Amino acid sequence: MRELGRRADDIRAWRRGIHHYPELAFDEHKTSALVAQLLEQWGYEVHRGLAATGVVGVLRRGTGPRRLGLRADMDALPIQELVGRPYGSCRPGLMHACGHDGHTAMLLGAAHFLAEQGEFDGTLHLIFQPGEEGAGGAKRMMDEGLFERFPCDSIFAMHNAPLHRQGELQFREGPTMASADYATVTLHGVGGHGGMPHLATDPLVAAAALVTALQTVVSRNCDPQIASTVTVATLHAGDSNIVIPNQAVMQLSVRALDQAQRDLMVRRVEELAMAQARSFGVRAEIEWRQGYPVLVNWPEPTRLAYQSALARFGAERCVPQTPAVTASEDFAFMLEKVPGAYFFIGNGDAPGSCVVHHPGYDFNDDNLVIGAAMWVGLAEDFLVRDTQAQG
Repeated sequence: MRELGRRADDIRAWRRGIHHYPELAFDEHKTSALVAQLLEQWGYEVHRGLAATGVVGVLRRGTGPRRLGLRADMDALPIQELVGRPYGSCRPGLMHACGHDGHTAMLLGAAHFLAEQGEFDGTLHLIFQPGEEGAGGAKRMMDEGLFERFPCDSIFAMHNAPLHRQGELQFREGPTMASADYATVTLHGVGGHGGMPHLATDPLVAAAALVTALQTVVSRNCDPQIASTVTVATLHAGDSNIVIPNQAVMQLSVRALDQAQRDLMVRRVEELAMAQARSFGVRAEIEWRQGYPVLVNWPEPTRLAYQSALARFGAERCVPQTPAVTASEDFAFMLEKVPGAYFFIGNGDAPGSCVVHHPGYDFNDDNLVIGAAMWVGLAEDFLVRDTQAQG
């Protein structure tokens, strides 16, 4: 920690530079160029172009056969930043509202230390991923050969946790983040005059009833011990107070921490939409977009990460089994392929500590050295530990 602390100014400068120039999914050209430049400068074998803007840095030491993957995401969000900061977004309508600038900087800080002073025996794969925010960049990197070109025996990722104690490291075995599926429900009716509703078939009334009915999917169909949500996020119909519209369009998301429950919820949303539409004399059309699967942490890698944190930060800073989160994360695709774990670092209560995807959010710079130290310790423990076991 002390040696990494001497690099704090550099790590903070990288983070704030990335924050100042946010880039959306698969457009992270400036960010990935910075990552590649720094890794090359430190002696990494650098590979660019996976999923357009992805970067993989490879560092080999000794003869150990083990291969470790550490992943950070790089993309920003289409949100207008509200809080004025010297390093605030210079791109209107775009901002780092989820902390990916901090995730990238923490891994860069660890990369710098490991290249100069890292004590490990094996191969380190640092994966800087584009397009996490709904674009499935993890899967795209995998589809383009990520693990064939850079095999990993285990892989890890870390995300900030707003509203949790700053610097607290949180782990969890098993289902940790929810699946996500998205539906657009279009209700087709017959438009008409607002004063003569009997001559029309009103899709807006059907939509209002469907919004209420969908609340029963979780409350009456799902196991209450398995977290799940159905959220109707938009409802659009008509543009005049004297016209009954021809159609109403709803957009919703379905999330679950269990695959069987995920399948059940999708089926029940479809059944309710069709049944409600028929009951009001309108026609329902549903288009689904499959999102991310349930993120399931592997037991042994999770325990290793927790023990590594425990040894360096103490029990008061480490949570062994934190509650699951009903947000979603495309690192779930990587965990379907490779054993590993996804864990959290508390973002604290400093200014900007509101929930992610909020226009006032900001990553807590006090976590940069802690996160980098966590990556260094985990890398050294994973690679050195297996080498010792063989010896």
